[in-house]
Amino acid sequence: MSVVPSRFIYLCLHFLVLYFQLQESHQSSADFRIYIENHTRNPDDLSRKQIRIYQLYSHTTGKHVQILGKKVNANGDDGGKYALLVVETETFGSHIRIKGKESEYYICMNKNGKIVGKLNGRNQECVFVEEFLENNYTALVSAKYKGWYLGFNRKGRPKKGSRTTQTQQEVHFMKRHPKGKVDPLEEFRFTTVTKRTRRARRLKQNPETN
Repeated sequence: MSVVPSRFIYLCLHFLVLYFQLQESHQSSADFRIYIENHTRNPDDLSRKQIRIYQLYSHTTGKHVQILGKKVNANGDDGGKYALLVVETETFGSHIRIKGKESEYYICMNKNGKIVGKLNGRNQECVFVEEFLENNYTALVSAKYKGWYLGFNRKGRPKKGSRTTQTQQEVHFMKRHPKGKVDPLEEFRFTTVTKRTRRARRLKQNPETN
């Protein structure tokens, strides 16, 4: 009866350990892939949304986008109840859904490029992608219909998406807080303290001493 060399047994055990480690690594990567797929398949998972409230100032009309219901225009006044927008941002990317706080209708773009308001914003037609421009404005392009932008003419009426480009002023917007509202970050903005600013602060606090 022959005796198996100990070195051979050691090598066999070593290869078995490597085999199980590779199997475990493969399973872990597969589990992670499945986890990502499950958590990105449904973009309407509320746990993955960030909610912001602001207004969209139109570069063309000088007024704000407002959602009246099925009708959407860019003639809203600063602080108007229909111009207050609830913007749902998905954490994976810059895809957003825009809903009127008062009307609860979403801004959507149909297959003809027409801008309409819909109560159900789950459809891909109601998803836009934010594009930040060099002029500090923001453009909103349809996530479903590539190259079609949210835009309004000088009268505040929606433009067809097929007739828009990123360079047009009609598709340029600026995010604004409602009239009388202050961005919380503004309250924490630091300023350099000098003799002049210190004196100005004292005069502001005690105007009767001047």
